[in-house]
Amino acid sequence: VQLQASGGGLVQPGGSLRLSCAASGFTLNSASVAWFRQAPGKEREGVSAIRGGDRKTVYATSVKGRFTISRDIAKNTVYLQMNALKPDDTAVYYCATTSGNPIYSNILQPNAYTYWGQGTLVTVSS
Repeated sequence: VQLQASGGGLVQPGGSLRLSCAASGFTLNSASVAWFRQAPGKEREGVSAIRGGDRKTVYATSVKGRFTISRDIAKNTVYLQMNALKPDDTAVYYCATTSGNPIYSNILQPNAYTYWGQGTLVTVSS
């Protein structure tokens, strides 16, 4: 199983980026997939998730209304559209997946996921 995260880069405050998480050796169609991020000196935090069983989406309070998670079944890829980016969004972003359906209280916790991508750096700066 491999997850390839891409799409990071340098963007000015207020700008947008779309991250991609492409899977191989594992179908994301019915899996739960999440995006996490880790800024220097901080713990990894859950940003957004899409639950495999009921396809419901969950967002951290800090990104709600600005970020959108989506899934392209044909491409076996999950996206994170990030709009109105802020300097506080600067971090390495990781995607992760599991074949299970984490309960909602745990869906943005790293220990709920089995497979992880390598991370892509997002820098929001003027």
